[in-house]
Amino acid sequence: MEHVMHSGLRQGLVAVTLLWGSACGSGDAPDASAPARTPPTAPPPVAAPTLSRLSLAPKSMSLVAGDSQQFTVTGTWSDGSSNAPVVTFSATSGRIRTDGLYASDTVAGVDRVIAAHAASGRADTATLTIAARPTQGVPSECSARKPEWIWCDDFDTDRLGSYFEVDSAAGGFVRAAGVGKDGSMGMRARWTRGQVSAGALHLAIGRTPQRYFRPADAGTATYRELYWRVYFRLPPTWVGGGGDKLTRAFVFASPTTWAQAMISHVWSSGGSYLALDPARGTDDGGTLITTGYNDFANLKFLGLTRSRTPIFDAPYLGQWHCVEAHVKLNDPGMSNGLNELFINGTLEAQKTGLNWLGAFNAYGLNAVYLENYWNAGSPVAQERYLDNFVVSTSRIGC
Repeated sequence: MEHVMHSGLRQGLVAVTLLWGSACGSGDAPDASAPARTPPTAPPPVAAPTLSRLSLAPKSMSLVAGDSQQFTVTGTWSDGSSNAPVVTFSATSGRIRTDGLYASDTVAGVDRVIAAHAASGRADTATLTIAARPTQGVPSECSARKPEWIWCDDFDTDRLGSYFEVDSAAGGFVRAAGVGKDGSMGMRARWTRGQVSAGALHLAIGRTPQRYFRPADAGTATYRELYWRVYFRLPPTWVGGGGDKLTRAFVFASPTTWAQAMISHVWSSGGSYLALDPARGTDDGGTLITTGYNDFANLKFLGLTRSRTPIFDAPYLGQWHCVEAHVKLNDPGMSNGLNELFINGTLEAQKTGLNWLGAFNAYGLNAVYLENYWNAGSPVAQERYLDNFVVSTSRIGC
């Protein structure tokens, strides 16, 4: 009995061992004579298509000086597709943006636009004939000068000698044919990339405290109220917003320094808008406290007021805009001064109840500037145009 039990136990252990070995694979050793398995072959990489043809459109055309044109490119690729390639645009004399929007130069001539594809080395060229802009027989504004106008400069006649200072920015700010309103003469302000100042015109009027501030009028009036207007145009390719300073009027107040008793700034705000930013250079009572030109440490700003129309945004580019500002100084000891901004004939910003200069009355408004001053510098090489500058004792209009 015992022998039978031991025998059965041994048989059971052998069976368990065989079953375990079979489950673990020990009984299925690989056959050394079997061929090695070959992994599946990956498909060969697909070659990227190459550009076989590049076309720029339009291929040739005529433009009037100062006008713009949109250029586009098409491409034919080695795989038969026709997607537009990424190209670099350039122009020999005009200006062209990265998206292909071209602005012609302001003088007649021939220009070429080139689209280049760096990876393939392919390029295509368009030829443009630039015609002079006709004046359309529009009479000079200053030929019909109104009696209330203190100053008028439509730049058709060279009056630059009447400004007490002209900053031409080494030829960047000059009178130029065809850049003005209706294709007339105008002032062209040109920036290079990163350039801060692109020039200015400094006009003195009325009584001034120094001979250097040579007035363009008789120099005997004390102006307590002024209107001044200028037209400006930005090309369709313009970028960067308002470019900061445009114009301002103020009171030169010292016989020994360039101290200012007040300033009415008209400059850009928030990139897209013009704004009024009035400042006082006296204390509340009227004692002059500024000690020099642009003495911001001693100027008291009276509150910025922004216009409503974003005239520096894309829909307003390529158009002439009429900008007119108005200052009425406060009566001595009262806060009844006024500052207003009109754009294209519409009142867009107003500041009332101003104490411009306390009881100061030694001089009135005696300087008006046109400026092209970009605090951080222009982001690209570009230009803008000014025309029909008028200073008056009453509304001028557009």
